[in-house]
Amino acid sequence: MAEVHVIGQILGATGFSESSLFCKWGVHTGAAWKLLSGVREGQTQVDTPQVGDMAYWSHPIDLHFATKGLQGWPRLHLQVWSQDSFGRCQLAGYGFCHVPSSPGTHQLDCPTWRPLGSWREQLARAFVGGGPQLLHGDAIYSGADRYRLHTAAGGTVHLELGLLLRHFDRYGVEC
Repeated sequence: MAEVHVIGQILGATGFSESSLFCKWGVHTGAAWKLLSGVREGQTQVDTPQVGDMAYWSHPIDLHFATKGLQGWPRLHLQVWSQDSFGRCQLAGYGFCHVPSSPGTHQLDCPTWRPLGSWREQLARAFVGGGPQLLHGDAIYSGADRYRLHTAAGGTVHLELGLLLRHFDRYGVEC
């Protein structure tokens, strides 16, 4: 089987109006992919940057996949959350990006967005916290359902990923 090694880190985030940010992440693949080592999901620590600065996480990602086909290439799903002084967490943005398909080191910028909800939900989010969230995570990357949502732009998550491909030439895939 062909193998893909993804080694890198979630560097941090910029452009969010909220402070005390952390990121929940996960990797989703198709049925032909098998995770040989590493963890599919995780969470960074909370960082409280100065206004306008980058929230630094430097959270490691180390995954090793085996695959029978290219269909269902790995995607990184990201959720950025903010934490207030009372420890309550609210969604700051959803985002996703495809793991690059060429070997080497890659710098990725993943834009995020969040659902707005009704004017009452927006008002409640401003005073009480919380706010609307997606019921199904598939809507993050499927355009069929997402076009009906009213959303607001979030910030950008910065990633650095190194990719190693092995045995792809045996299956007729040129790197």
